[in-house]
Amino acid sequence: MAKVAIIFFSGYGHTAKQAEAVHAGAASVSGAEVTSIQIPADGNLDEGVWDILAAADAIVFGSPTYMGGPAWQFKKFADESSKPWFALAWKDKIAGGFTNSASVNGDKFATLSYFFTLSQQHGQIWVGTGLPPANTKAHGHEDVNWTAGFSGAMAISPSDASPEEAPRAGDLETARLYGARLAEYTVKTRS
Repeated sequence: MAKVAIIFFSGYGHTAKQAEAVHAGAASVSGAEVTSIQIPADGNLDEGVWDILAAADAIVFGSPTYMGGPAWQFKKFADESSKPWFALAWKDKIAGGFTNSASVNGDKFATLSYFFTLSQQHGQIWVGTGLPPANTKAHGHEDVNWTAGFSGAMAISPSDASPEEAPRAGDLETARLYGARLAEYTVKTRS
């Protein structure tokens, strides 16, 4: 089995819903074993999390975009990942990322770029969405890749929407398809 680990922070529940969709997509792939790890509000991870990440063939990063970047809880995790970095422990593992914010743009790309840079410092292999954009007049937020995210999955959750209301169906399907692509690539390269 190819092991896929999804590690993410969610402040209000919207990014957790997006993570569930990434997980569902990855878990739908034959030969993939998927583990999701939510970073707690205090940013402190159990020691066992590092063992899960060490055993993973793919590590997928997720965080809401706050003030143009990932939440501090995710940054704390990233800083603590310097221990596996010293040993090149994540080298050649598959990587990907997803993010969510209230605004249509919300500088989500900056968060995905942060994840990409983190993955490259670890020597990982980044996989993008591989999805065309939904960019005609007929398209809207219920369509796949309406946000036109190519480097990773992006979602929009209006600031007054509950996690039951957002992310919307198109963003969740985008996340599901992205999770499946990450798992398919991981299974293919680890077989």
